[in-house]
Amino acid sequence: MSFEQFSFDRRIAAAIKTVGYTTPTPIQQQAIPPVLAGHDVLGLAQTGTGKTAAFLLPILQRLTKGPLHRVRALIIAPTRELAEQIHQMSADLGQNVRVRGVTVYGGVSKARQVAALRRGAEIVVACPGRLLDLLGDGAIDLSHVEVLVLDEADRMCDMGFLPDIRRILRVLPPRRQTLFFAATMPRDIRRLADQILNDPVTVQIGVMAPVETVSHALYPIPHRLKKQLLLATLQQTATGRVLIFTRTKYRARNLARDLTKRGYRASALQGNMSQNQRERAIRGFRDGRYDVLVATDIASRGIDVTAITHVINFDVPDTVDAYIHRIGRTGRAHQTGVAYTFATEENESMVHEIEQVLGARIERRRLPGFNYGDFVPEKQFQSTREQARQRPPLRPAAPRSRRSSGRKRYGHTPARKAA
Repeated sequence: MSFEQFSFDRRIAAAIKTVGYTTPTPIQQQAIPPVLAGHDVLGLAQTGTGKTAAFLLPILQRLTKGPLHRVRALIIAPTRELAEQIHQMSADLGQNVRVRGVTVYGGVSKARQVAALRRGAEIVVACPGRLLDLLGDGAIDLSHVEVLVLDEADRMCDMGFLPDIRRILRVLPPRRQTLFFAATMPRDIRRLADQILNDPVTVQIGVMAPVETVSHALYPIPHRLKKQLLLATLQQTATGRVLIFTRTKYRARNLARDLTKRGYRASALQGNMSQNQRERAIRGFRDGRYDVLVATDIASRGIDVTAITHVINFDVPDTVDAYIHRIGRTGRAHQTGVAYTFATEENESMVHEIEQVLGARIERRRLPGFNYGDFVPEKQFQSTREQARQRPPLRPAAPRSRRSSGRKRYGHTPARKAA
């Protein structure tokens, strides 16, 4: 099966070959035909499945006909990184057609975005906050939008953007095509989809599971030894590009600094960085200037680097969804990937929750030659049955008199008689 079956405009077909696409992914095979036919689509798929091209290619096909210099396609994304990724793919796939795109998000000059909109753009890729700012300023006209895409809608809900999305929906033309993509369907997102989609075609690809090309391993470790374990892992493992996830901005920054001091080509990616700094970090990681990128979860949905060989969860994420989206950064484009997770005793409940969703136990490992001190990895994350089996048998309690048992029950001792 090839992209020729979709009968794209010859200019788009040429761009598909230029970027190196040969065989459509499952979500592209299932989503492109109904999108081309004008249907609303509800797409359920994890990251790394090719859903961006699944909606961009039909949009570009639509825009080869009709008026130019006005916003006809609006794509809403949760993060700046993802918005830039979508915009770049739009530019690559639309390189041969007269279609212009603009990204709209905070943290950068609003004046430049307004100037780009005034020059005319057919595709706008936006984060909700800045888009509402421009709407309030009267700097963007959405009255001609023909296609609305909500990408990673569940992530936008997690980030508190749901009220903003509803405000944006109120200014869009009611007659439009709506494409709704998410990896999970919590109640709020299901309700929103039901409200805005008109008789949608549902496309579901491997929901709530990492891609099959990723292998998983869990390393039980006390928190105090995490950094030493990371350094030893990097020294012992033949890696390509490594993406390390931490829970806090502070830890991402300090860990990247420590790795750099030890000779690794490493950079951080976290929310306190300016947009230019973040773009330089992602570009350097993509181009091979950095071998290691230490990131917070804000980056887990905005990094599109197919050469990532290893994802290391230095900190266990707070949710199963976050774990799946982190892991989805490797094993992309039919390549294999490896995911390591450093887990402490405090992470036990989340580890079991992840395993329940995956439907399998994650392999426990210990790093050969690593000095664990008095810590025994094999005793961590054991099931209640395993722990009970290793306890010494209980000896029968000695019989107690009614008087002694009464003392224990009521928590007092009778007063001594005076001598």
